[in-house]
Amino acid sequence: MVKLHDSYKKLLQIYKFSSNIIGTPLLPSRFVPSHQNRHEIRFKTSGPGERTLQERQRQHMARGLPKQKPIAGVKEVIVVASGKGGVGKSTTAVNLALGLMANDQSKSVGLLDADVYGPSVPKLMNLKGNPELTDNNLMRPLVNFGISCMSMGFLVEEVAPIVWRGLMVMSAIEKLIRQVDWGNLDYLVIDMPPGTGDVQLSITQNIPIAGAVIVSTPQDIALLDARRGAEMFRKVNVPVLGLVQNMSVFQCPKCNHQTHIFGSDGAKELAHTLGVEMLGDIPLHLNIRETSDKGQPVVVSSPNSPEAEAYRRVAAAVVRQLAKHPS
Repeated sequence: MVKLHDSYKKLLQIYKFSSNIIGTPLLPSRFVPSHQNRHEIRFKTSGPGERTLQERQRQHMARGLPKQKPIAGVKEVIVVASGKGGVGKSTTAVNLALGLMANDQSKSVGLLDADVYGPSVPKLMNLKGNPELTDNNLMRPLVNFGISCMSMGFLVEEVAPIVWRGLMVMSAIEKLIRQVDWGNLDYLVIDMPPGTGDVQLSITQNIPIAGAVIVSTPQDIALLDARRGAEMFRKVNVPVLGLVQNMSVFQCPKCNHQTHIFGSDGAKELAHTLGVEMLGDIPLHLNIRETSDKGQPVVVSSPNSPEAEAYRRVAAAVVRQLAKHPS
């Protein structure tokens, strides 16, 4: 069993994990059509009748989906996703959040770690401890480098495996979103888990998303999953702001020779195929790895480095794309 910290135990006493919190039946009983409607769906009609049928079907489906409700105090939500793990998504999400604030220090930024099974934000942001509870039983985010952060990693022991079924995970995500005192944020960056599963659907169906950033390395096997991730967001009507090509090139620190270990321009070609923006390239550099492992992200620990500048360019590109997709 997962050992929960005291602050979360108290919260669970008030809001217990149960299906009636966020569980939404995939096919509610009211969606089951009548005998007459079954015939209408089975046989395709044409002209105005077909359009009327499609409109009725959309209305029925909409009733079975949860209503999107904005997060109190949060202006825009940006999700950072990848179809595959191990492509540097969490590192990109952290440095994107820091880059947004570095580019415009008047902006307030939050960071939500939605990877329940493998939370990385506590390590990357050098944060430990349990969130305190407000008088309204909301969790206060932990803060470092000016970024308000929330993660499942703050609520369980550091090395404890989280062995939960889907409903438990989705309920936990609901708590991390709704039961947190985020204050007033211009941007909330959500570090999504890899893949296209329950967590992604739960988040995109429950809160308005301003846009999605897809992270991939240039090799073909990663690009296949990156494309699936982009197509998933399109299916749930979330704008894809663009792609970030991570680990794009390795430059030898001794001779400065550049090697494209994972291939070159794969993400750029995919962005062109999908008709989305190429937000930027992030190099494969020792400085990024070392600063991340120390909990001192490169944007704040080496702000004048080319690596930090690459993340700031990505952040600027994201803001430009958000202006093209007003929420």
